[in-house]
Amino acid sequence: MMPFFESTLEFSIALDKNDSLNHFRNEFYFPQHQGNNAIYFCGNSLGLQPKSLAAAIDTELTTWKEIAVGGYFNGANPWLYYQEYLKAPLAKLVGASASEISVMNALTVNLHLLMLSFYKPTKSRFKIMMEAGAFPSDQYAVETLVKHFGLDPAMAIVEISPLAGSKTLTTEQIVQTIQAEGDALAMVMFGGINYYTGQFFDLKTITAVAHQVGAVAAFDLAHVTGNIPLQLHDWGVDFAAWCSYKYLNAGPGAVGGFYIHEKHASNIDMPRLAGWWGNDEKERFKMEKGFIPKRDASGWNISTAQVFNMVGLKASLAIIDKAGIESLRNKSIVLTSYLEYLLSQLNNVSFEIITPSNIEERGAQLSLYFKDKAKEIHNKLIENGVIVDYREPGVIRVAPAPLYCSFEDVYRFYEILKNNF
Repeated sequence: MMPFFESTLEFSIALDKNDSLNHFRNEFYFPQHQGNNAIYFCGNSLGLQPKSLAAAIDTELTTWKEIAVGGYFNGANPWLYYQEYLKAPLAKLVGASASEISVMNALTVNLHLLMLSFYKPTKSRFKIMMEAGAFPSDQYAVETLVKHFGLDPAMAIVEISPLAGSKTLTTEQIVQTIQAEGDALAMVMFGGINYYTGQFFDLKTITAVAHQVGAVAAFDLAHVTGNIPLQLHDWGVDFAAWCSYKYLNAGPGAVGGFYIHEKHASNIDMPRLAGWWGNDEKERFKMEKGFIPKRDASGWNISTAQVFNMVGLKASLAIIDKAGIESLRNKSIVLTSYLEYLLSQLNNVSFEIITPSNIEERGAQLSLYFKDKAKEIHNKLIENGVIVDYREPGVIRVAPAPLYCSFEDVYRFYEILKNNF
């Protein structure tokens, strides 16, 4: 049932006054439009810059300037352990222990590396299942993975498409497809949230059913981490990876994060592509032959920590940790429900919300599908100081991130749609 809302500016202001998280918006820089903060609903693509970031970067620049290579062992944040500073706050967001978390590279690179460890095709068990219309990088990664093993993507990749007349999948449909593939299925590799529709999949159920048929359960959590709280360890998810520039606000191209269940992470015989950052720090500088990985997710680390590519994540996680992922999720539910309510009041513009109405099946994003003039409408929104993005065919993605978006932002977006089209 839709909560009680009113379509007035005064009501949105009252909601903001009662919002215990509203002050966090002051910790971020907003793009400007005609001298005011733009309405920024694009955190599902790139989060805003924390105001604390410049000083955080300056700290590492000062260390580099003053002690150079000594920064690996000294300075405010010794670089040798820089990835360690990020594990605990990330673990809270995805429901894991710090030993199951690490950071390196970027999202798709990490997916390639992890899939190479976990995908072990045989003559009879070689298929990978994913949602149709997954983000292109995921499609390309899976396609080239099976080709790497000499397999035909048309035979090895099973894509699940929505049923006729629907734009999203049902959990029942996913479960039935996994069960139908049975012993032929080697891996399930879903996006946690579909980037186009905004649908959040039932990761717990998908994992359980994948394991029942003997398959690995893996997820791309680019649109989930920092958006919806998870319990990856308790659900038994085998591995997952995510970027940090969306809801984690770490900056463009910032370092990627990943999770590996402890039953795999502690197994030093698990195959992987190795580098010296994956072995124990106590042994690293002995420069000896023979790789012996650490007995946790860090055993998959390869190269020296990308310090300046991690600073943004460290700064943003400090803010997210103060807000708390459960509180952010609770606000997000109300924020998107309010957005949904206001959109339902419009009769001057024709569109369909293709994101599920069930709050358990969505995060901060609502995808609005326009049969025509979508790009024109998108451009008009941009001209009016609303930053949202457009995805072919015909979808404008609207994502009020709860860490820095307000209820008044949502109302003003509605008002612009109401008065300009």
